[in-house]
Amino acid sequence: MKTFRIFLSVWALAFIFNYSNLVAGVDPGKNPAKGSSLAVDPAKSTLTWNAKKVGGEHTGNVKLAKGTLDVKSNKLTGGTFTMDMPSITVTDVTNEGMNGKLTGHLKSEDFFSVEKNPTSTFTITKAEPIAKAKAGEANYKITGNLTIKGITNTLTFPATVNLTGNSAQATAKIEIDRTKYDIKYRAAIIGTAADKIIDDVFTLDVKLVAGKSETASR
Repeated sequence: MKTFRIFLSVWALAFIFNYSNLVAGVDPGKNPAKGSSLAVDPAKSTLTWNAKKVGGEHTGNVKLAKGTLDVKSNKLTGGTFTMDMPSITVTDVTNEGMNGKLTGHLKSEDFFSVEKNPTSTFTITKAEPIAKAKAGEANYKITGNLTIKGITNTLTFPATVNLTGNSAQATAKIEIDRTKYDIKYRAAIIGTAADKIIDDVFTLDVKLVAGKSETASR
């Protein structure tokens, strides 16, 4: 009987430990002391793009499909996030018809070709803390692989990362050279000329919120 009670106690402790990790968004297969993978919450995370052109610019959003931030010893060590490309929107054009045309063009073969390439991904390969970073300033240098339209290139950029218990938040402005991902204006005869009025570099403002959340998922 004593052996049976000990077995029940051990089982109960194991159940509580795993349940607590699941609620916190921590992978129960990993020892938190060695490293944890925190699920990114798509509902609380944002991805905002900005593209400039001669005489103006356009802005919009794209939804986050999923992601993780890897943490070890209270430091960011890795992570990944996936963008749902068919969800791309334009937010600065108020005319419904013009907005629809621009959004449709972004989804077309000219730009992101979302039917053939429904997702884009970024995977961190190196996360280096910035020594003596001031509060509110970038405190990490992130290096990783960005894949758009099946084309992968390595990018490095500063990021601000806040880690608290079983939660994490990372923000960054990523500069992307569209020409490296075959994102070009090709439509009709004016395609080449039109492409030249668009800046080669567009930006993606990223905010990832990970950890304990009712809507976070892997």
